Amino acid sequence: MNAAENRICVLIPTYNNAGTVLQVIEAVRQYCHDIIVVNDGSTDQTKHLISTLSQSVSFVSYEPNRGKGYALVAGFRKAKDLGFTHVITIDADGQHFAADIPLLIAEMDHNPSGIIVGCRNLTEDNMPRQNTFANKFSNFWFRLQTGINLPDTQSGYRLYTLASLRGLGLITSRYEAELELLVFAAWAGVQVTSVPVRVYYPPAEERVSHFRPVYDFVRISILNTVLCVGAIVYGLPMRVMRSIMKAIA
Repeated sequence: MNAAENRICVLIPTYNNAGTVLQVIEAVRQYCHDIIVVNDGSTDQTKHLISTLSQSVSFVSYEPNRGKGYALVAGFRKAKDLGFTHVITIDADGQHFAADIPLLIAEMDHNPSGIIVGCRNLTEDNMPRQNTFANKFSNFWFRLQTGINLPDTQSGYRLYTLASLRGLGLITSRYEAELELLVFAAWAGVQVTSVPVRVYYPPAEERVSHFRPVYDFVRISILNTVLCVGAIVYGLPMRVMRSIMKAIA
C-alpha cells in the first residue's frame, strides 16, 4: 500500500472512564486529529462528556455495555465507513502515552499491511500482579497457536490495517477479543510486529479496572482451548502451505 494512500485514525473504546477520557482525547489530538470514540454503554458521565465534543470526534454509542471486543468491532466498522485504512487503538483509562503514537506509525514503514502491537514493560514497578501473570499466560498460548513470539499479547495499544483484519464476525465480546484478533490475523498470514511503548499505572486506589480476574481468566482459558484446536486443524496447515509456496516461488 502506498504511504500516501494511508488514512489513519485513533479509536478509543471507553466504559465508565469519565475521569480520564477527555484527557486522553486531548492528548491524542496532538498526534492525530481523526478520532473515533466508542461509548460501550457507560453508566457514569462518559457519554455526556463525549457528546460535548461531537463536532470534533466521531462518536459511536449504544446500551447496554457489551464489552471491549464488541466496542472494537463497532469502531473498526465505523472507521471503514469513514474511509480510513488504519486504526490505532488506545485505552481510555490514561495508561497509554499518546506521545508514543508516532512510534506505531513509524513501524508502518516495515509492516505497512499488518498489525503493530505497542508492547509494555511487564516488569514496571506499579504493574498489577494479575496483569503480569495473565499476559505471560496469554503470550505462551499465542506462541503455541501461531509460532510467533510476541512479548505483550494483552496490550490494547495497537495499529491495525483494516484490510488485514480477519474473523470480525467471530470475535468474542470481551477482553479476550484482542487475543483473537491477533490469532486470526496470524493464521491468515498477516505480519504481526511490535514496538516498545511506555505505560502508566496509577496507585491501586486510583485505578479504574473492569477486568474480573476469575471470570475473565476462565473465559480466556476456554478461548485458548478452542484456539488450540483451531491451530491444529487450520492454523498449522496454513503455515505449512505458505512455507511450501514460498519455497517453490
